[in-house]
Amino acid sequence: MSKPRLEFSFPDPEGKPDVLVIAGEHSGDEHAARMVSDMLAKEPDLNVVAIGGRHLEAAGAQLLFDLTQFSIVGFVEVIKHLRAAFRLLDEILRWIETHQPRVVCFVDYPGLNLKIASKLFDKGLANKAGGPVRLVYYISPQVWAWKGKRRFQMAKYLDSLAVIFPFEVDTFADTDLETKFVGHPFLTGDYDLPVQYDPDAPVLLLAGSRVGAVSRIAPVLFGAFHECLKRKEKLKATSIYATDTLKNLMESEVAKTPGLAGRISFARNEGVIKASAVLTSSGTMSLNCALASIPGAVVYRMNTLTYWMGKVLVKLRFIGIANLLLDKPMYPEFIQGRANAKALATELIECIENIDRLRSTRLHSAELRELLSKPVEGGVSDWLRGFCK
Repeated sequence: MSKPRLEFSFPDPEGKPDVLVIAGEHSGDEHAARMVSDMLAKEPDLNVVAIGGRHLEAAGAQLLFDLTQFSIVGFVEVIKHLRAAFRLLDEILRWIETHQPRVVCFVDYPGLNLKIASKLFDKGLANKAGGPVRLVYYISPQVWAWKGKRRFQMAKYLDSLAVIFPFEVDTFADTDLETKFVGHPFLTGDYDLPVQYDPDAPVLLLAGSRVGAVSRIAPVLFGAFHECLKRKEKLKATSIYATDTLKNLMESEVAKTPGLAGRISFARNEGVIKASAVLTSSGTMSLNCALASIPGAVVYRMNTLTYWMGKVLVKLRFIGIANLLLDKPMYPEFIQGRANAKALATELIECIENIDRLRSTRLHSAELRELLSKPVEGGVSDWLRGFCK
């Protein structure tokens, strides 16, 4: 992959902009695109511009700059090129000051987006600083788990916040920030889950989407599968990858264990993958699997020092998203030392063979769907449209 272009000069908008959407990661670009597509279907005369990616452009926004080119390494890594990072920030601020859209809608990506919001406030451009530009945010930073004091900074800069987990409304209850639950994007009508339950399909091994996590989690997942083969010789597995780098890393791990070659296939995260059970890291894919009613467990390993620091700073009962939402272990969690090959093999076979496990998973999945469904008063596109009047 070529290195990100680090010189920035955004084009002028094609008419007076109503909304500027800023989404830095591929997932945010996709979620924002569904929001924009639905909004333009209801109000096609709105002029939407974006600093995002190809999905926002396809949804009808004028793409000023492809910010998702940084999502492979993240803005934190780009910040090592400090002069270039400051140029990017300066160009975004210059564009907003020059063209003054009615609304700037930030989507996730807090490292950059909250910095922009604070700068717009300091420049007097933000509505809460007496300026002409309303600042709103879709998909909140996880302040309920990490850096909780950021919610007060957000309340200072932002006019409104649209959250995708219902409990997040209470998280901001001690601030004056208008916070609305708008439903989870995985339950919108045009979203297709990337996974599907099939009792005859291979098991799914999901080590994550970042090199560090995959290097720690993949070996124990593959070790667990190897243990399973001692009891179920014909079992097969699928592992999903987002980049060729991750695929190569996982293939090298498979090659270290005799007998695994040809038993684990690798599929790019495109289309729909069928699975009879899953061992998954705690990220977004774990929620997709839970909504698809695939029996499974959450597996997580991190650097030992990071883990113990996290234990001190992060006070959560669970790390799996489905478990957090339900406040009970839909997916049993195997963390650090508990994440070993024999324990996970036993768990995986239980998921495959125990019909009661499947029934329980389906009940939990139905609870999740009800919990995350769009509220009666309207979804995210209606929320954003309200600021364009």
